Amino acid sequence: MANHKSALKRVRSNEAKRLRNKYQHKTTRNAVRNLRALEDKKEAEEKLPGVIGMLDKLAKRNIIHKNKAANLKSQLTKKVAAM
Repeated sequence: MANHKSALKRVRSNEAKRLRNKYQHKTTRNAVRNLRALEDKKEAEEKLPGVIGMLDKLAKRNIIHKNKAANLKSQLTKKVAAM
């Protein structure tokens, strides 16, 4: 276990960041899944920019890799365009 006051604080802050990252990642995954499940093109086109923004934000904060975000955005855009 940590011996220094600063190390104890680091343990607390890392846990808080881990929970925040987990929440944001799960929320984005659910949004991607819901977008893929949509059948209505108009509704999908409305939700696509929001999901892309969520993916960009995760990539910017290094929660997911930037290439993964780019691949997901590409797949979703192609799916919406093909509807």
